[in-house]
Amino acid sequence: MPARKPIRVLVAEDDALIRDLVVELVEAEADMELSGAVVDADEAIALAREARPDIALLDVRMPGGGGPRAAREIRRVSPGTRIVVLSALGDRTTVDEMLRAGAVSYLLKGTSVEEIVEAIRRVAEEPLPIPDLESERRDN
Repeated sequence: MPARKPIRVLVAEDDALIRDLVVELVEAEADMELSGAVVDADEAIALAREARPDIALLDVRMPGGGGPRAAREIRRVSPGTRIVVLSALGDRTTVDEMLRAGAVSYLLKGTSVEEIVEAIRRVAEEPLPIPDLESERRDN
């Protein structure tokens, strides 16, 4: 049986300490590969366009338009990339905004390392959703 390809993960987080911890977490997992780590939405979009990661792990509040803009644009430039959010903000409005922008999983900062790794694996293994073209036309 052929070996599975590693899960390619892009990390977008403006807090250097958290970004470094998430990078270490991804690099420590044998079945994951870091596509890159960036500090803002613009860099996240550009890297997603270039690297086509399986997972984009995004913060909500970061420079360049934040997580919602990054999620929408990453879905556009790299449709196969799934969006996982890691944020300190857990209010319903913020969660809903990220889900509408394309996030498929939302984790709060402080979530255990094991739960973050499990969420990345679970989301990477889920079939890609069929886009709601009517909804996307209305949004544009």
